[in-house]
Amino acid sequence: MVTQNTLNSVIINYLDFTMKKTLAAICFVLLVVAAQAQPDLGYYLPPGVQYNPAIPTPAKLLGFEVGEWHASHDQVVAYMKAMDAASDRITLQQTGLTHEARPLLLLTITSPKNHGNIESIRQQHLQLGDANRASQLDTKTMPAVFYLGCSIHGNEASGVNAGLLMVYHLAAAQGPEIEKYLDQTIILFDPAFNPDGIQRFSGWVNSRKSKLISADPNDTEHNEAWPGGRFNHYWFDLNRDWLVAQHPESQARARQFQQWRPNVLTDHHEQGTNATFFFMPGVPSRVNPLTPPRNQELTKKMGEYHAKALDEIGSLYFTQEGYDDFYYGKGSTFPDIQGSIGILFEQASSRGHAQESTNGVLRFPFTVRNQFVTMLSSLKATNEMREELLNYQREFFRNAAAEAAKDVTKAFIVGSKDKARAFHFAEMAIRQNIDVHKPSGNVTINGQTFDAESAYVIPCNQTQYKLVKSLFFKQTKFTDSIFYDISSWTLPLAFGLQYEELKTSTAAGEKISDLKMPTGKIIGQGDYAYVIEPYGYYTPRAIYRLLEKGIRVKVANEPFHGAGKRFDRGSFMISVDNQDRLPDQLAVWMKDITEKDGLDVYALGTGLDYTGVSLGSSSFTTLRKPEIAILVEGGVSPTDAGELWHLLDVRYQIPVTLMPISVFNTTSLAKYNTLLMPEGSYSQISESGREKLKAWVQSGGTLIGFERALNWLTSAGLAKFDMKKEDEKKEPAKPRPYADLDEALRAQETSGAIFEADVDLTHPIFYGYTSAKIPVFKANNLFMTKANGAYANPLVFGANPLISGYISRPNYDKLKNSSGLGITALGRGRVIGFTENMAFRAFWFGSNKMLMNAIYYGHLISAEAGR
Repeated sequence: MVTQNTLNSVIINYLDFTMKKTLAAICFVLLVVAAQAQPDLGYYLPPGVQYNPAIPTPAKLLGFEVGEWHASHDQVVAYMKAMDAASDRITLQQTGLTHEARPLLLLTITSPKNHGNIESIRQQHLQLGDANRASQLDTKTMPAVFYLGCSIHGNEASGVNAGLLMVYHLAAAQGPEIEKYLDQTIILFDPAFNPDGIQRFSGWVNSRKSKLISADPNDTEHNEAWPGGRFNHYWFDLNRDWLVAQHPESQARARQFQQWRPNVLTDHHEQGTNATFFFMPGVPSRVNPLTPPRNQELTKKMGEYHAKALDEIGSLYFTQEGYDDFYYGKGSTFPDIQGSIGILFEQASSRGHAQESTNGVLRFPFTVRNQFVTMLSSLKATNEMREELLNYQREFFRNAAAEAAKDVTKAFIVGSKDKARAFHFAEMAIRQNIDVHKPSGNVTINGQTFDAESAYVIPCNQTQYKLVKSLFFKQTKFTDSIFYDISSWTLPLAFGLQYEELKTSTAAGEKISDLKMPTGKIIGQGDYAYVIEPYGYYTPRAIYRLLEKGIRVKVANEPFHGAGKRFDRGSFMISVDNQDRLPDQLAVWMKDITEKDGLDVYALGTGLDYTGVSLGSSSFTTLRKPEIAILVEGGVSPTDAGELWHLLDVRYQIPVTLMPISVFNTTSLAKYNTLLMPEGSYSQISESGREKLKAWVQSGGTLIGFERALNWLTSAGLAKFDMKKEDEKKEPAKPRPYADLDEALRAQETSGAIFEADVDLTHPIFYGYTSAKIPVFKANNLFMTKANGAYANPLVFGANPLISGYISRPNYDKLKNSSGLGITALGRGRVIGFTENMAFRAFWFGSNKMLMNAIYYGHLISAEAGR
């Protein structure tokens, strides 16, 4: 029998348990809410600093605290404009537009007194690079120049959001410390290196943010759709474009860098979620040999400031690991060859608002704070090391002038039968403030003649001597075998140009002050046919315009003569008669080609040729207009797909369809005659898609694959692109310490090197090339076996093909005597496979013609030349 006391005791215990459970639940909810609570400005800003209340905080203008949402690019622009209006410390300028027409901004931040004298300060600062005038400068009284840039990878958003805090601090902070910094520093602040990518990523994560933030890595917020926000509009990695500057974002940055030549440039990035925080210097053994040791000493000294700042807030970090200072096309290395100090920061990424990591839940505000703290430490280091940095820059250019005087090479001359590629090389050099001259006349050296009309001379005796050397630099021996990026980029080879070193500078004529794209001319007065030679870079663009207008264009498969000269294979012939356009209209379009595409057009008065073939010969083949689709999404590499898209859309102005693999699996291919498969994995192509593709090729389609796409084409039974395998009979490996494993594996990567290939100039893929030996860029470990057919190996790497860069010995042995190009005949169509990227980063101009020839002539290649 239950007594009343027992019943009361049970009730009391139940109520006590229930209350405790309820309190525990409430506490848990409060902890969750507290953990997700958004920090205010006090979380970020340095303690003890007073701020001008007249300067709007980011939250006042944007409607949310920094780190609560990802600021979109338009919000960043609005805040920068508001700060420009509110503060006399800031001047804002628009330096350009992105591909998507978003503004590129630069804020000059300094004291009002410096603003009043800014042009004199800039001119004086540039004198540090003048060996004759620099010694007269008193660096004790000169301000340092600090270039601060954010989020060149759009989905590495902590940088651009920390920039909101930095500009607020610089505009609103009060007291003697900030006044001193502003008096002694010109801060060039780029709030968003990659506006298009930043906008894409912010839209993704903000539209997928839950009220109770999900830190689960499997959440959609943390898994961007292809291609992701890292890249610019054309899916390029802009942090590889600083040197060659092929995109408007990079060109705007280059102009500002060269107008100021800063002492320090900082570049704020993100890395994997499970990492911590990295700052330069990188791995000591991976510094480019052209970079002075003093550069790394100063980088290391600045690192002590970053370490102290991160120590004070308890953030973990590392340095001298993982990253390097080798390729001058990266933002943190580009300054190192120009008397500046480049600093890379890499914050572990939350890739959204919060994400689980091995170091606990990584929250976006935390990542923003680390970036902001190192922005402040960079400013402090630049000020406290101001004289040291200014003196180093003066010393850098003084030493460069002395090296140039001793250098046996006094100038470089570059040229080509293709005036456009030579022009774009000179354009690239001038963009980086390199002096470029026209030759004083025709120059013949080592059996090569450089025509004064299409050649350029770059003297070594100039301020940018060290940068000039880096453009032409070749290296095959290295102290390290691991590279964060490419190991060679010898730019005249990349542009497909002839070049020579000159032992005197007498060949240099007038310095170019206003470089213009060369134009062509109409040669001859005949009205029978027009002929265009195949060498010009923009011939594919010109031919497409004609085909689009319904003009019949033929390509010559044998040499012929006319107008007193020989025309090589690949020359284009447009007859005047039997066209659907009047001769006068055709003449207008030919003139248009000379002006827009820089091509000479020959007007022939007869089709008769007794020394070659006459113009009515069947050896001339009528071209079809390319109807092109590029497969995208899935496992396709965004950068490789973007390079093809950019080449066709921007350079050649040929329409393309970007076809997702999911669409490819279900749609008809009947409207296309050319399909491109960029580097990547194609496991998402369905069985029915594969059969459809096979039938399409058999019906006359041209299918062009690159790099790993060749493996899929072979496994799918569409081609025979067999790759060399590991030697199964090799000796067992000698024992090595486990600690060496990671580096040993990475040393087998071919990150990017230049090799010489032997090519068949009579093959349609090589129409328009003038040398049977061409440089090819390779950034993979694909080594295709040579085909058995006598005509099936039009591009072969020989017995000693390395020109410049690193490749491991086992991989080099496999590369030797391998094939870089294969063709398989399938019914009436052709499958063409390139083991390399033919449009690498938009600056490897030299291989673009191979790709365009494959597009225009691929279906014409004889089946007997296939694998």
